[in-house]
Amino acid sequence: MITGAPKLEFGIEGAEAVPHSVAPLLALKLHITSTEGATIHSILLRCQVHIEAARRRYLPSDKSKLFDLFGESRDWNRTLRGLLWTTTSMSVPSFTGSITVDLPIACSYDFNLAATKYFDALEDGEVPLSLLFNGTFFYAGANNVLQVGHVPWENEADYRLPVSVWREMMEHYYPNIAWLALRKDVFDRLQQYKREQTLPTWEQTIENLLADASEPAPVTAK
Repeated sequence: MITGAPKLEFGIEGAEAVPHSVAPLLALKLHITSTEGATIHSILLRCQVHIEAARRRYLPSDKSKLFDLFGESRDWNRTLRGLLWTTTSMSVPSFTGSITVDLPIACSYDFNLAATKYFDALEDGEVPLSLLFNGTFFYAGANNVLQVGHVPWENEADYRLPVSVWREMMEHYYPNIAWLALRKDVFDRLQQYKREQTLPTWEQTIENLLADASEPAPVTAK
């Protein structure tokens, strides 16, 4: 018999891409254990997922790609910091003792987002994650009376996500494609240039602009 509110412990056992979702979705295998084998009727769970960028080593090629996020690598002792990747929530069904469920993490390929820039900069290895949990759960107390418990934010789990899992997911949803959001006025100018040059695709429009920018400036006679 449970004499007080049980405590819940959280851990991540793995990760995989969800293959048939409308948008890129990662499932973290969340293992939840209740103390004393208590029966938990349900959990309304919230989770913050942080990228602990300072907890891994970086190759020189990684550092150059991460300039937008952390600046020059010589300053990383001051600027290399954790990033909030996402906040998600879910409902956990009834279980006794322990359960493993899929914690959904929605992913984006928008390069205006810090998390996307971070993942794309890494060739391989693992991304150190820190997950913080909060919420409410309902359990069977004395004489099987329904009781309410609280999951405080100090509940935490660490996981090292393989970069390959993220890359394989993005390649599945966006093969050889990346997304870049633009300010509306910049997009309007780009669209006008595309029309004036009678270019059929956005790829050719960008390639034209890059080719013009790489041409040497004309030498003016003195």
